Amino acid sequence: MGKVYPEIDARLRDFIMAQPLFFVASAPSGAEGHVNVSPKGMRGTFVILGPHRVAYLDYHGSGAETIAHLRDNGRITLMFCSFDGPPKILRLHGRGSSVAVTEDAFASRLAEFPTPPDVHGVRAVITVEVERVSDSCGYAVPLMDFRAERDLLLTSHSRRSADDLVTYRATRNAASIDGLPVF
Repeated sequence: MGKVYPEIDARLRDFIMAQPLFFVASAPSGAEGHVNVSPKGMRGTFVILGPHRVAYLDYHGSGAETIAHLRDNGRITLMFCSFDGPPKILRLHGRGSSVAVTEDAFASRLAEFPTPPDVHGVRAVITVEVERVSDSCGYAVPLMDFRAERDLLLTSHSRRSADDLVTYRATRNAASIDGLPVF
C-alpha cells in the first residue's frame, strides 16, 4: 500500500540520494500533445534543497521536452525506483521551473549543487517545488546491479565549444516535438 508523506524527510532523502537513476515526467497542457518521460543519471546532478524543493542539472540532449512543458504549465513528476535492496518507488509531484545557461540567475542556481560534475554541456537547472511526496511498493521492479556511470554525455559535450552549444540549442533544442518553445 502506498503512502503520502508531508515532506522529504531524512529517510526519504537517503533513499533518493542512493539511487543512480531517476525519471522525469512532464506533459503539455490540454488533451493533445505527447507525454514525455526521460531517464536522468550521473552523480552530483541532483540535489535536495529542502523538504519541498529539489533541483537537477539538465544537459543538452536529443530533445528539450521537459523545459518546454515547464514553460507551458509547470507540471512535473520525478520518480525514483529501488533496483536493489527492498522494493520501493518514490514520486515527487510538483511545479518546476528552468533557468537556462544564458540567464543571469544560472550561476546562483548552479551554486546550489555542492559538487556538480563537469558542467560544460549543461543547458539549464531545473528546480521543482514539491507539492506531493508518495511511495508505492515497487514489487514488480526488477533487481539489477549498478555497474558504472556512463561518461558518454560528458565526453560528447567536451568536444563542443560554447558556440557549438549555442548552435545546438538553436537548431536541435528550440522547440518540443509538439512545437512548444523551449527558450
